[in-house]
Amino acid sequence: MALALTFLSVSFTNSLRAEEKKDIVDTAVAAGQFKTLAAALQAADLVDALKGKGPFTVFAPTDAAFEKLPKGTVEGLLKPEAKGALTGILKYHVVPGAVDAAKVVKLSNATTLNGQRVDIAVKGGAVMVDKAKVVVTDIKCSNGVIHVIDSVILPE
Repeated sequence: MALALTFLSVSFTNSLRAEEKKDIVDTAVAAGQFKTLAAALQAADLVDALKGKGPFTVFAPTDAAFEKLPKGTVEGLLKPEAKGALTGILKYHVVPGAVDAAKVVKLSNATTLNGQRVDIAVKGGAVMVDKAKVVVTDIKCSNGVIHVIDSVILPE
């Protein structure tokens, strides 16, 4: 099955791919496009977990993806009293194991670290995870793989 994925920029993709020896968190931080995700991981005390052995598959929303949320949502989730909700949302973006793009396209769903299922589908040549479009695939890290998505996905 041929897949046509929309890629962000070549330099963005190349900078991510150059980080293969780094873990998921360090790779995302080095890319510069995941500042909100990094802040959220820190607020939820999940940095050490995603720096762990893994392997993990992270469907990582960019800063632009977080900007699509209603005004004030991110700020509210970063408050200490919202830590439980934030943790649930972030764990919804992580699947245990290293699932590369070739495997992702064969799945109809996957169970996330928060215990809920994300739906996966190929629509019009694009891979969708719930309602988010995968825009960059197979960013290999020392403890897993990152697939970049264009929207934040929310558990039910």
